[in-house]
Amino acid sequence: MKHCGTQKIETDRLILRRYVIEDAAAMYKNWASDEEVTKFLTWPPHSNEKVSQEIIKNWMEQYSNQNYYHWTIVWKENGEEPIGDIAVVGLKEDIAMAHIGYCIGRAWWHKGITSEALKAVMDFLFDVVDVQRIEAMHDPRNINSGRVMKKCGMKYEGTLRNAARNNQGICDACYYAQLKSER
Repeated sequence: MKHCGTQKIETDRLILRRYVIEDAAAMYKNWASDEEVTKFLTWPPHSNEKVSQEIIKNWMEQYSNQNYYHWTIVWKENGEEPIGDIAVVGLKEDIAMAHIGYCIGRAWWHKGITSEALKAVMDFLFDVVDVQRIEAMHDPRNINSGRVMKKCGMKYEGTLRNAARNNQGICDACYYAQLKSER
């Protein structure tokens, strides 16, 4: 892989960029404090804006690592305010594989924004970083997340039973992936 760190990515409707500390208020307000958004995630809803600030500080420190890929999603219609998050949450260097996770504020559900962000990140990882496999997984009760993966060209590979944990407890994990050769 050709690691280059988190780079700004722009689509017709979105800007995917690095976090800055000033994003904490929007992060807290738009998604991180919402129990419905975090229902199937692995981290609990943030109890206050300070929690969001501390987490962003940690992420910002990671940007010096060339193999760290983590963006906030900004919808151009919304100005500069972040509305969601997308990141490489796992890397396997030996097989050139990236595992992606994402979430978006409830006000922006069902607008194609998450699919647009995921597709842009997949293109970046395949074309720039030279990843050979991109995968993602979701709790089978979160069917909309699976729809996002399918819409971006990922193929369903199977469900691992009781293989993950999220805010609902131990859960099954539906895996989707796309290979660079399948594009």
